[in-house]
Amino acid sequence: MQVLDFDVVVLGSGIAGMTSAIHAELESSEKLRIALVSKIHAMRSHSVAAEGGISGVLYPTENKDSEQLHAYDTIKGSDYLADQDAVEMLVRNAPNEIKFFEHLGVPWNRNEDGRINERAFGGMSVPRTAFAADKTGFFMMRALYDELTLHKGVEIFHEHIVTSLIINKGKFLGVHALDIATGESKLIRAGACVIATGGFSRVYDFTTTSYSSTGDGIALAYRSGLPLKDMEFVQFHPTALVPSGILISEAARGEGAHLTNADGKRFMETYAKSKMELAPRDIVSRAIVTEIQKGRGFSDRLSGLDYVHLDLMHLDQKLIDERLPMISDISKKMLGIDPAKEPLPVRPAAHFTMGGIHTNIHGNIMLGSGPRHATGLWAAGECACVSVHGSNRLGSNSLSQCAVWGRIVGKAVAKHVAQNRTRQSNFATDRAWEEERRIEEMLSGDGGEDPYALLAELQGAMGKYLYVYREMASMAHAKKIISGIRSRFSRVYIKDKKRLYNTNLRDALEIGSMIDLGMLVAECASRRTESRGAHAVREYPDRDDKRWLKHTLVQKGMAGNRIGYIPVKITRWKPQPRVY
Repeated sequence: MQVLDFDVVVLGSGIAGMTSAIHAELESSEKLRIALVSKIHAMRSHSVAAEGGISGVLYPTENKDSEQLHAYDTIKGSDYLADQDAVEMLVRNAPNEIKFFEHLGVPWNRNEDGRINERAFGGMSVPRTAFAADKTGFFMMRALYDELTLHKGVEIFHEHIVTSLIINKGKFLGVHALDIATGESKLIRAGACVIATGGFSRVYDFTTTSYSSTGDGIALAYRSGLPLKDMEFVQFHPTALVPSGILISEAARGEGAHLTNADGKRFMETYAKSKMELAPRDIVSRAIVTEIQKGRGFSDRLSGLDYVHLDLMHLDQKLIDERLPMISDISKKMLGIDPAKEPLPVRPAAHFTMGGIHTNIHGNIMLGSGPRHATGLWAAGECACVSVHGSNRLGSNSLSQCAVWGRIVGKAVAKHVAQNRTRQSNFATDRAWEEERRIEEMLSGDGGEDPYALLAELQGAMGKYLYVYREMASMAHAKKIISGIRSRFSRVYIKDKKRLYNTNLRDALEIGSMIDLGMLVAECASRRTESRGAHAVREYPDRDDKRWLKHTLVQKGMAGNRIGYIPVKITRWKPQPRVY
């Protein structure tokens, strides 16, 4: 096993991870040694797939906008489960982050007067989403990656999968990682760690996310005994292309696309008359599923998936070419459909996980329901639940979250390392060897369980029983199914026994994470007897602020999971009926 020493280790190479690495370097005047660890090539992180844009109040006078209005839209969109102090931090810092990325070279679309253009997005009172065509995430990632190459203190470990966090008495010491290309194990010791590994929407069978979105960092935290928050809240994006699940960005509706049913009617008037297609995603997703269930949808003959139409045919061709070129290209390549001439088949797909690692407003990973946080551990981006999204995220707030907390935690880790030089002990080495033995046992095991079959069963159960609408009996059934899958995973069989580029082993490790996280979604969801945001329960159709205006916390215990609750932080905006 190779032992490497760094000041900081960053897990994940998306927008949050790269941003935190850059700001840690800048804060330390480039005196730190930072390891950026990615299980894929860093530029292939799922952030490149973000299409629509990043939110921020850039021109308050011209747009009749304000930070207070952005905060209110976000809090209302969250169905009042967002922590309002965190939301205020988000909206206060987001404009500067958009300008920071402009300085890095992101080619924002601009108005004729040279100002950064902003488009309308769901749940937003005014247009406040800056964009680079419909490839915003790619352009932001390219700018970050180019910038990272200029920082000699940052070493990127491509295709290294971290299998365990090494923590002793609440203090971070290092990580155990596998170099996928060589099969070599590595103990990476450091004084601080940022977990920025993204979400876990791949636990669902129909999803917009990359195959890498398996929630590894969240699962690592859970297995280390750290608390997770609001795991029941998974966002379904209303418009995923059928049958592939590829995202058709909310930008399409922001630019004027319509949703229509089999009767040719724009049905959103029934569900959100004032916002129509630009209602928040949970409302639009439920509307689409309701239309389908009432027999007003279409059916894809090959996949069996039901859908509605997204109609761009009335939009100007020049607008599509300038602002939605990727959507046009994807539709033509995947389905042979020109969206300027034919409607697109779409349905809701798992897209974003509002829940994740429990952090405070500064990104510190907490140790429980109280005020104590782990020493040397932070989380940022989708894997972190700070919570700015509550039970439903507004589109384009995610990139803002990644950029804002990427900077916050980057600066924090640099200050921490400068003030707390870590003395290495034998504990990290001993734990790393324990992890190495676990990996060897997985490789040498002769159990009969196919990891890919287990994944298919998990994804099928999640898609069937924990989709847009949920029922109490169905959620209980899902728990039983996933519990059985989890038990069978202990007998998983790795067919490839070699260490060299063993993607079979990598896949099995990811599937183990997804099984754990799917179980947590089912457990937490089955306890929340209300409908709030993305958690819509048939038997409890109303929001219940008296009993459920609180966050769910779940931690791994000796005899099973411990589930508790903490209050939502309310500063200015009292919960009101959520009507659009």
